[in-house]
Amino acid sequence: MGIVAKQTSLNVLIIGIAFAIGGLNTLGFYPLFLSAEEYGLVVFLLATSNLLMPLIGFGVHQTIIRFFSSYKTKEEQRRFMSSVILLPLFISLIIGGVGVMFYHSISAALSIQNPIIASYTWVIFVVAVATAYFEVFYAWARVQLQSVAGNALKEIFPRLYLFLLLLVLYIFDLSFHYFIVALVSGYYLRLLVMIVLANRCYPLRIRLHFPSNIRSILTYSVTILLAASAGSLIIDIDKFMIPQLEEIKQTAFYAVAIFAATIVEVPARAMWQILNPLVATAVNENNTKEVNSLYRRSALNLVIVSGWFFLLVNLNSEALFSLLPNVGYQKATLVVLHISLAKLITMMFGCGGAIISNSSFYQISLVFSVVMALGVSILNMVWIPLYGIDGAALATLVVVGLSIAVKIMYLQFKIKAHPLSWNLLKALFAVGILYTIFQYIDWTLSPIIQIVLTSAMVSGLYFLIVAKFKLSDDLLRLVKRIGK
Repeated sequence: MGIVAKQTSLNVLIIGIAFAIGGLNTLGFYPLFLSAEEYGLVVFLLATSNLLMPLIGFGVHQTIIRFFSSYKTKEEQRRFMSSVILLPLFISLIIGGVGVMFYHSISAALSIQNPIIASYTWVIFVVAVATAYFEVFYAWARVQLQSVAGNALKEIFPRLYLFLLLLVLYIFDLSFHYFIVALVSGYYLRLLVMIVLANRCYPLRIRLHFPSNIRSILTYSVTILLAASAGSLIIDIDKFMIPQLEEIKQTAFYAVAIFAATIVEVPARAMWQILNPLVATAVNENNTKEVNSLYRRSALNLVIVSGWFFLLVNLNSEALFSLLPNVGYQKATLVVLHISLAKLITMMFGCGGAIISNSSFYQISLVFSVVMALGVSILNMVWIPLYGIDGAALATLVVVGLSIAVKIMYLQFKIKAHPLSWNLLKALFAVGILYTIFQYIDWTLSPIIQIVLTSAMVSGLYFLIVAKFKLSDDLLRLVKRIGK
């Protein structure tokens, strides 16, 4: 896992910087410079565009990763790239045409509970197109095992751009309308830069001939499209449904809590960029031993590092939210616990998702995604009216927990491998013990001092346990290499 360790370390640094900037935006600038209603609207528009993005992208980004390494000559690779690169354009033209024809009806339907949505419905489609094509060209670079620059564009650029945009909003008293226009423009600027970088990695030469396995490519793309659409529902359906059932400002409170909880998956987001192509290559070469090794080791390392983030996030969430101006943010700590626990459970699956999506039985991912999407949608409809944003978070936790258990059992049946090990269970036990102990410590200090002391004490104890019991050889080697 040498190349994984090297590029993952860089990607962790990039995502760490991105989350630091994003934290300043989400926990500082957004609540200060935008009203809760305006912030909730931004969250709703971007979340809804994420729901539309998989349909426009047509699964092309994952199709590139799945099939590119199976072609052995430059000519075959160019035919393949030429056959998939224009698919999102055709889809976006069709959806755009339908959107123009029924724009007013769509806007009215989305803004029944919150009329402010009607004026900005166009943002959903425009951002979805830019995001879909960004993922296509990002995948183009990733199959060349060049993920770092694209990851910086994906993670750092939008947050840094938003950071500067929020400053401009405050300093120059920019209207909210122009803020939205500038925000949309940033997505297209990022896309243009990604196109340039992808062409430097692997210049595209258009070929008018389709590859010989075009039917398999299209079948895979359609399957991934449906699975990705269902996956997007799982991730963003709550942010879409809350404004349909509650005041839109509740979406702002929910988004802040979600951001805090999402820190738990930072290691996975970094490692995924390079692990996915490696898993695809191992599957294409029928290297079962390598697939199983990547599966178990990725799960162990992700649980250890994400477990640390889980402790930091949940033991400090109450003190952190007490620093925010609106009391509504302070009521979202239970959302943080539910979502971060769902993220930690997901880490136990390691690169299992990549194994499924790159294997001959990839169609099962559609079944999993559809069932999960239906489950979280039904639970949201029941629990949001009863428990508000806490109900939305609980729905996610229940669905994710059950789905990961089923997926682990499925891969055990298909490839006779599972991600669980004694060291992984020891890491989870350490997380649970430390969380329980520190949760019941009643601090009487200022929030900032409490955050610093809690983080230092928990980190020291946790990594002492990891080192003492040698829970991960990969992480210990990485620490020694960094120390040199």
